[in-house]
Amino acid sequence: MDSTTILIITAIAGLAIGFIIAKVLEKGKAGKILASAKREATAIIKEANKEGEGIKKDKIFQAKEKFLELKAEHEKVIINKDKKIAEAEKRTRDKESQTSNELAKGKRLNEQLERQLKEVEHKSEIFDKKQAEVEKLHKSQVQQLEVISGLSAEDAKSQLLESLKETAKTDAMAYLQTTLEEAKLTAQQEARKIVINTIQRIGTEEAVENCVSVFNLESDDVKGRIIGREGRNIRAIEAATGVEIIVDDTPEAIILSCFDSVRREIARLSLHRLVTDGRIHPARIEEIVKKTEKQINEEIVEIGKRTVIDLGIHGLHPELIKAVGRMKYRSSYGQNLLQHSREVAKLCGVMAAELGLNPKIAKRAGLLHDIGKVPNTEVEVETPHAILGMQWAEKYGEKKEVCNAIGAHHDEIEMTTLISPIVQVCDAISGARPGARRQVLDSYIQRLKDLEDVAFGFNGVQKAYAIQAGRELRVIVESEKVNDDKAAELSFEISQKIQTDMTYPGQVKVTVIRETRAVNVAK
Repeated sequence: MDSTTILIITAIAGLAIGFIIAKVLEKGKAGKILASAKREATAIIKEANKEGEGIKKDKIFQAKEKFLELKAEHEKVIINKDKKIAEAEKRTRDKESQTSNELAKGKRLNEQLERQLKEVEHKSEIFDKKQAEVEKLHKSQVQQLEVISGLSAEDAKSQLLESLKETAKTDAMAYLQTTLEEAKLTAQQEARKIVINTIQRIGTEEAVENCVSVFNLESDDVKGRIIGREGRNIRAIEAATGVEIIVDDTPEAIILSCFDSVRREIARLSLHRLVTDGRIHPARIEEIVKKTEKQINEEIVEIGKRTVIDLGIHGLHPELIKAVGRMKYRSSYGQNLLQHSREVAKLCGVMAAELGLNPKIAKRAGLLHDIGKVPNTEVEVETPHAILGMQWAEKYGEKKEVCNAIGAHHDEIEMTTLISPIVQVCDAISGARPGARRQVLDSYIQRLKDLEDVAFGFNGVQKAYAIQAGRELRVIVESEKVNDDKAAELSFEISQKIQTDMTYPGQVKVTVIRETRAVNVAK
């Protein structure tokens, strides 16, 4: 709203007020009131004019300030644009200058390359000329040499090559021989060092394997109960276990004699149970022996498990664990087979670690290398124990490295892995210790086994035991298949077979035992 409108509105308002006052003061005071209204209206109009002027001036001032602000912003924008344009022009000039410099430099390089190419071409021409001259001179010299020596160039070259070949061959052979000797010396030193370090890190016990066990008694009175009336108890024990029981004047002790340590252990445990229980008679003896055999079989499995756990071997087949347990009751040249196998396993692990190979596989092969010596049948097989052990290992899922090490540790097959020679060396180390093995004892035990095998080769034989250090062979036959006449004939045939097929000191007594039983149960 501008100042003129305000003034008009104010004037109208004043006239209206005056008109109203005039109407009110119509009766006598109209003049005074009108005059007063006019004065007031005039004052109001003046005041309104002043206010209108002030408002107008303020508006004009605000408009000027706004204009100045807009003008300043516009000037700043123009200045920034000019600055950017100047910078762009400067960059453009710099690029043009740089491009012109590079063009000039490239031109100079091209001129320089052209000059160098010309020089190279000139030098190449000179070189070709000189080479042609040298070839001519060489040909003339060769011709002169051929005339002087009486040999052609090809013949001279052949003679020179032959001479050089002989010299090089001689030098090479001498160098090769020296190198081989140094390599052998170094290899032998390193091998000795590894073997000595391995042996020093393994503590072992010397093997002591006997063919007799001493069974201690609380008093000598027990000896009479073990013998029984007319010796029936002691005969029943010997027949059930295949162990010879020697009762002599030794105080409070009897001797169990047998080459088979399993039978000896069964007899010892059975006697311990019988003496502890107090009831000793043939029926009780057979019952206790059967229970003890079952216990020994369970103990064999437990021994195998403890052995593989002690050596840190995992995932072994249950049948191989049984074979490891059976090693405790077998000997190799008088050396306990389980102790020998544990020792070989430890040696293999240490030596494999020294050579940077897998010690776990080496331990596994070392433990299983002689499992072919513990067959799970009474009848001996003709296959070498190394091959038989390898076949068992393959059958029960062992790795190729382990199977090859088992089969090759006595050179029956070719070695294909580095674990195989380690097992062979460690087997030799374990068996070569002083006191570790006794060849005589092993041959003696083998003779007793062969003696029993002769008896098993006849029909109707149930059990066969070589006793009295091989001087007697007791054969127990099945009463249903062999009668009394056949038993006498069988005894003669076995003795003749031993006489013709075996070599032994002294003589061998063959005793065939045929027993008939009638058993009934009262209910």
